[in-house]
Amino acid sequence: MKNTRLEDLIRSFKRARIGIVGDFCLDAYWVFEAEKKQLSVETGKETYAVLSQNYSLGGAGNITSNLAAMGVGTMQVFTVLGDDIFGREMLNQLRSIKINVDGVVIQKQKWDTPVYAKPHIDGEEQERIDFGRYNKIAAKTEDQLLSLLQSSIGTLDILIINQQLLNSIYSDRVINGLIRLAHQYPSCVCLVDARDICNRFENMTLKMNSAEASRLCGHDYEVKRTVPLEEVEQFAKEIYSRCRKPVYITRGNRGLVVYDGVKNPVIPGIQILKKTDPVGAGDTIMAALAASLAVGATYEEGGRIANYAGAVVVQKLRQTGTATAQEILELASDADYLYNPELAEDIRKADYLNNTHIEIIDYSFEKKRIMHAVFDHDGTISTLRQGWEYIMGPVMVKAILGEHYHHATEDEYLQVTEYVQNYIDKTTGIQTILQMQALVEIVSEFGYVKKDEILSAQGYKEIYNQALMKLVDGRINRLKAEELNVSDFTIKGSVEFLKKLQSKGICLYLASGTDQEDVIKEAKMLGYADLFNGGIFGASGNVEKYSKKMILKKIISEHNLKGPQLAVFGDGPVELREVRKRGGIAIGVASDEIRRYGLNTEKRERLIKAGANLIIPDFAQYDKLFSYLFEI
Repeated sequence: MKNTRLEDLIRSFKRARIGIVGDFCLDAYWVFEAEKKQLSVETGKETYAVLSQNYSLGGAGNITSNLAAMGVGTMQVFTVLGDDIFGREMLNQLRSIKINVDGVVIQKQKWDTPVYAKPHIDGEEQERIDFGRYNKIAAKTEDQLLSLLQSSIGTLDILIINQQLLNSIYSDRVINGLIRLAHQYPSCVCLVDARDICNRFENMTLKMNSAEASRLCGHDYEVKRTVPLEEVEQFAKEIYSRCRKPVYITRGNRGLVVYDGVKNPVIPGIQILKKTDPVGAGDTIMAALAASLAVGATYEEGGRIANYAGAVVVQKLRQTGTATAQEILELASDADYLYNPELAEDIRKADYLNNTHIEIIDYSFEKKRIMHAVFDHDGTISTLRQGWEYIMGPVMVKAILGEHYHHATEDEYLQVTEYVQNYIDKTTGIQTILQMQALVEIVSEFGYVKKDEILSAQGYKEIYNQALMKLVDGRINRLKAEELNVSDFTIKGSVEFLKKLQSKGICLYLASGTDQEDVIKEAKMLGYADLFNGGIFGASGNVEKYSKKMILKKIISEHNLKGPQLAVFGDGPVELREVRKRGGIAIGVASDEIRRYGLNTEKRERLIKAGANLIIPDFAQYDKLFSYLFEI
């Protein structure tokens, strides 16, 4: 979807008319004082003092909050609340975000406003207290609710139907009434997200997660277990055959599948480098779908916009967040997609060029057109810095734990170590200073180190560089002493491949996240600096003046390149993601830096997910790689 089309749709949200019928809940957060408990005079038992209380919209209410945050023009809710203090708080909160509450029915008997009360002591959530678990909708309430829906549905573009609670507003009568209204008013798209009763709704567009879809089709997958893509696609078709309306199946960080009876697009997930929290993401996706379809988006476009919105909200930690229109546009303008996760995680699915170790991920990219080629340095050509991640990892772990490093529990230590490893894997290839800037935030997030004791990004970088350069300088000294030679510090066949490309007239560039002075020095030391007639680029200390993204944009702009005229070779996901965004060719070098030849399966996985068109373990078969790229 082009950015102009995306912006037009999102800017049109203000004219959308959306109704929301469903289980509106309140999330209540009560913070109790842990110390200074007092005894009740009447009972002699300990009492808790509430230090603070906070209430927010949950269930269908969170969908409504998201619609409001996205700038939807007209919103009307249809639900049942109790005649109680929580119901009045719910109405106040809905009115505060300009929601029409004329469709709310108050049932005075056998109905409590649904509330999830979450007591906290010393920052830890205690046993939840639920209100409304045994609600029973009265016949009179059913009549009132359906009458209100009947009088309003003709004015709506979309009606969202949300079910979360077992004892909810969805009696047989209400469900049948909604089905009847959907048939009577086909111009209003009914969009359903029903946790337990999805199969009850006919002639309506359905949205569900992959575990719910599998159960609906008679299979049993745990919520946290990954359902294979092929099965999800089959489930979508099977469910469509029953409801005869489009089906959306979300797949967590792997995106979503859409099926409208003809097209079956797989919308890729979006890679997030930060910590994520999936709470509320499903509600945000539902809201974005509704808003998009309401203003004329195709079913696929709606899925893509919803995917962006979900990626925005999972970055909002420890809250049931919302996504604004501007946040969606900003993320969409530079999204990092998660490509081919099934293939990446299962090497048995690999497909190789005949009689080679060259893995073809994407046969569709145009060959014979490469005019410019950008190479990453460390791990792609040079192994002088092999093992840098084993130095950066402990530096980060010690920075995060601070004085607790030697006293942290095993669980705490392993949690931090795993987080650091995942972060390094995702950011391989970006400037060191950017990794250190992230480290400052991570140290603050974990909270082991006092705020005034957290170092600057430059301070952490100096600690890391001191440790790394001891390793690098030792290797350079052995090279100078001729104890080792260039082949001991280069990926097999890399220099020969560079020479072959240069002989064909390809303009070559070297781009690294390492400081530029060090990159040039090391390239000269290894004897191939002069091959890079397009230039050697490295970090300058100013992140606003250098990044691999900026280098690629500069090369494309200066030479007016089109898509496959630019190729990027790298062992890190950063450079591959950036060239894929620009339509170029991404060649992943999944190198084993210790042996300097052969495949590193962990690199292969992350490079495929970053968008590699090809995967090579090294350049040993450079003649065959060259012939394939240029169809010689």
